[in-house]
Amino acid sequence: MRTTGSDVYYLGHMTWPEVAELARRTNVVLIPTGATEAHGPHLPLETDVIIAMGSCTRAARRLAEDGIECLITPPLHYGVTNFGLPFAGTVSVSEEALGELVMGICRSLARHGFTVQVFSNHHLEPAHFETLKRAAREVTERGIAHVAVPDVRDPRWAASLSEEFRAGARHGGAYETSLVMAERPELVREAVRAALPPVWIDLPRRIREGARSFKEAGSEQAYFGNPAAASVEEGEQLFAALADMLVTTVKELLSTVREEQDGR
Repeated sequence: MRTTGSDVYYLGHMTWPEVAELARRTNVVLIPTGATEAHGPHLPLETDVIIAMGSCTRAARRLAEDGIECLITPPLHYGVTNFGLPFAGTVSVSEEALGELVMGICRSLARHGFTVQVFSNHHLEPAHFETLKRAAREVTERGIAHVAVPDVRDPRWAASLSEEFRAGARHGGAYETSLVMAERPELVREAVRAALPPVWIDLPRRIREGARSFKEAGSEQAYFGNPAAASVEEGEQLFAALADMLVTTVKELLSTVREEQDGR
């Protein structure tokens, strides 16, 4: 079976008979989700996707160590991305379009036996995240699949992330920069990163106060936090925490499914 790592199964790299064989052994699938969006002058537009994929790969290896195989789908590269639209290259879709896409993906995966579905979403725009959660609830309530969308912003998960993240400076700063440095260092513009001054703005607070774009929130270069302080070491620590979030969510969802089956 073609994979790019031991015990890691990437749907896009597999043939249909290989997928059918995997579905006979497991019903678990991870769905990496991000956006194509500006992340400062030092990070690539696919930053969220890189983080989502890196988290899924590490989680899949951890699950395999515990005897749980899982599939990883190709990532979602587009989302509701209105805050980045003033910056070149950002691509946004409507909430309706994203919701329909997510539900279609979930239905298709469930049809082929992957009925325990966990999203790894690292595009934190509120409308985007809420659209994912709404679609997941609908798929679950219809009995199509059991779907979870763990939210890194929840205190349960945020407690294991960086102080910068918890302070709200969580777009393009040390948090995301460290993760990309750990996963795709060749895509980080190092000379630019090292010269960037910190932008200490609580982005979620500015959004609650009515900001509708990164510029309105106070950033002229589409980043918040301190990219110059990023490091590979911090990135690996953060990835370990993000993988733990996915592993825990998968195991909790599997436990829920078992409880429901035992209760029938």
